[in-house]
Amino acid sequence: MMYDFNAKDVFEMALQLERNGAAFYKNAAKKTHDAEAKELLTQLSAMEEGHEKTFSKMMADLTEKEQISTIFDPNGEAAAYLRALADTRVFFEKKMDPSSLKDIFMAAIGAEKDSIVFYLGIRDLVPEKFGKSRIDAIIKEEMGHLEALSRQLLRTQR
Repeated sequence: MMYDFNAKDVFEMALQLERNGAAFYKNAAKKTHDAEAKELLTQLSAMEEGHEKTFSKMMADLTEKEQISTIFDPNGEAAAYLRALADTRVFFEKKMDPSSLKDIFMAAIGAEKDSIVFYLGIRDLVPEKFGKSRIDAIIKEEMGHLEALSRQLLRTQR
């Protein structure tokens, strides 16, 4: 089934990605005993929660027209599709050894890369007046997450 998403749909997916990311990092932080890794994972969780607030604000600023469904969808299938895509595409339940920092960081790096690709894709769908620059800032932050996670991964391999 082909869907044509409006701006509200895109923000709904972004919100779900950020919720999933925050939960992923929070759970990973609980499972590690390495203090430095725990601190980084906790910070990443807080950043994802901040991104969720940013997208929530951006969504609240949408006009009625931008929130109107572009398809006939009386059963809410488009929203279910978006939730499923967000839940399975980026931060989903990873098959990893939760006691292995290497596994945690590898899974997180993969998810951050996927989220960057997603945000690069939606950036062009968001008009400047609705926060395109904020999406650019989030992309830059996600790239910073990649750098921090890569440093931690290298540290675990020494």
